[in-house]
Amino acid sequence: MRTALFITCVNDVLYPDTGRAAVNLLRRLGVDVEFPLAQSCCGQMHANTGYRADAAKMARHFVSVFGDYDRIIVPSASCGAAPEEFYRTVAEQVGDRALARDAEALLPRIRELTEFLTDDLAVDDVGAYFPHRVTYHPTCHSLRVQRIGDRPYRLLRAVSGMELVELPAAEECCGFGGTFAVKNAAASGAMNGDKADHIRETGAAVVTAVDNSCLMNIGGRLAADGSPVRNLHLVEILARTRADGPMPGLPVVVAAGSSDE
Repeated sequence: MRTALFITCVNDVLYPDTGRAAVNLLRRLGVDVEFPLAQSCCGQMHANTGYRADAAKMARHFVSVFGDYDRIIVPSASCGAAPEEFYRTVAEQVGDRALARDAEALLPRIRELTEFLTDDLAVDDVGAYFPHRVTYHPTCHSLRVQRIGDRPYRLLRAVSGMELVELPAAEECCGFGGTFAVKNAAASGAMNGDKADHIRETGAAVVTAVDNSCLMNIGGRLAADGSPVRNLHLVEILARTRADGPMPGLPVVVAAGSSDE
């Protein structure tokens, strides 16, 4: 069974450690994953802002790159949902019936990373070790489009040494929303400020999620506020083992409810 990793633009350009962690984790779990070098943008932001012809061009490229794979794993609920959200629509709008058909055939093979781990591999405990206090932000696409539910929580609860703390108002948007943050900066900033406040309330050293785009938005606000809380993609936590030890620069959890530098 051929398995591909679709890394996404944000991860490729800004967070390459997420891609490396995904490959390391999957191979540790016995998955022979490939990285097609011809992959590019999924076209989500183009479809969102009305550039349907450009989005259709990117959809065609996505289908051509990944069409021969049995499974396409995506460490992003947002980009992983793009083919289901937009490809058929943009194909119909530009009159490309072949693209609509090919995109439809590809959809069942696209798997968000936590969905793949818990459902396809039937694994909750991936052998991770991360002795730090962590809170989890469920992103909008993971909640409302891909509906991955409690899968990330199940994986995080199984991480050895971790103290997972609940995030107040967890299901509220962080204010990113792609171009929303650009077009509606004031509203986005207020939403992001609320999210940052709730994260600090938890006392967590790390905020994690399945989308680096949202973590980038949250992390920017935390940094601007002078907060030491680090943003880290969930797969970068899952990829760490006891051999790696604690993550440098983070307070280590030494007992339930306490931590030490």
